[in-house]
Amino acid sequence: MAARCRQMKQVFTASICKEGDWYVAQALEADVASQGSSVEDALANLREALELHFEPPVATATPEVVRRAVCLPTTSRRRMACR
Repeated sequence: MAARCRQMKQVFTASICKEGDWYVAQALEADVASQGSSVEDALANLREALELHFEPPVATATPEVVRRAVCLPTTSRRRMACR
């Protein structure tokens, strides 16, 4: 019997309000919002925004590691270690 892949689904509650000509949809369980010209568009855009929000990050560039000494000013309790 072949193993089946099941995609986990998470359900979010959307709050929708009209601001001017736009409908704004916000996921109440996550700090994610989107907008659209109709309720359906706002919900579709919110769904896409949630998918992107929870997508694992992918590095676009390898960071350059630079090592430098950092000196702190001398105080009565601490001596300056760098000179």
